[in-house]
Amino acid sequence: MLGGDRQALARLFTLIERDPSRAPALMELLHPHTGKTYCIGVTGPPGAGKSTLVDGLVRLIRADGQTVGVLAVDPTSAFSGGALLGDRIRMKSHTLDEGVFIRSLATRGAGGGLSRSARSAVRVLDAFGKDIVIVESVGVGQTELDIMGLADTVVVALVPEAGDAVQALKAGLIEIADILAINKADREGADRLASTIKAEVRANRSGSWWRPPVVLTRVDQAEGVENLYAAIVRHRAESEKTSHLASRRSERRKSEFLKAVRESIADAIERLDLEGGALEELAGLVERGEIDPDSAAVQAISSERLLERLADQLS
Repeated sequence: MLGGDRQALARLFTLIERDPSRAPALMELLHPHTGKTYCIGVTGPPGAGKSTLVDGLVRLIRADGQTVGVLAVDPTSAFSGGALLGDRIRMKSHTLDEGVFIRSLATRGAGGGLSRSARSAVRVLDAFGKDIVIVESVGVGQTELDIMGLADTVVVALVPEAGDAVQALKAGLIEIADILAINKADREGADRLASTIKAEVRANRSGSWWRPPVVLTRVDQAEGVENLYAAIVRHRAESEKTSHLASRRSERRKSEFLKAVRESIADAIERLDLEGGALEELAGLVERGEIDPDSAAVQAISSERLLERLADQLS
């Protein structure tokens, strides 16, 4: 993979997705080869045209002489466990371009708008040598904001309908956005939405080192995407000049570490065998309604035996 073998890269992605327990050892090997890629996150409500925006950005990045990897996260069905993974169809114009690698990732039940393997996937593409990695999250709600902890530049895509202005304010999208794209700008209400968002930006980000620009796009007519890409380039330059990029990446590494610790502990708990001992007894008390779950959890965590078993699972 480090030698540029795309088939090896695809197999590595499959391995990480199917067996996340292999990821730590692989990331340890790849870490010395990372740190060069710039990550762009694209998020927004369902139907905002995120994939079409990404397709346009890929075209401009390639015209700029840079290689690009695209990670498109699709929601997993709660019933079948499958995902549509249709972004490769939307971006089929790039399939023959050796400088572009597109991979769909299923959320597999993870919240936050990203899959659990997304962080590892970005590092894999970084080690592979991609200049830019674009991560397209699933349509965001009010808590699916994990993209902020992954990307160097966050683009929030909105459309002038379906209450997007209210949704954007409720979900905190203005706070996480570095750039706001009003897509499908030929539709009624686009100018009104842009004015609303600009006013909100002025009110809440006036003292910031960077005031997120609002860009109107109409990707089906190839309008505005150049302005969006120019805003991304400008944000990157300002981030690097003011040292905010280095600070953001440092905070992100710490956040990733803490999240990895939480996920490892959660996985270890899932693998615990409840049969026998105090833990099974506590579980029985909870099932019969004789003790509340919170109190039982406190007792379980304070159990030295449980901590020993967790340590065994994590080792």
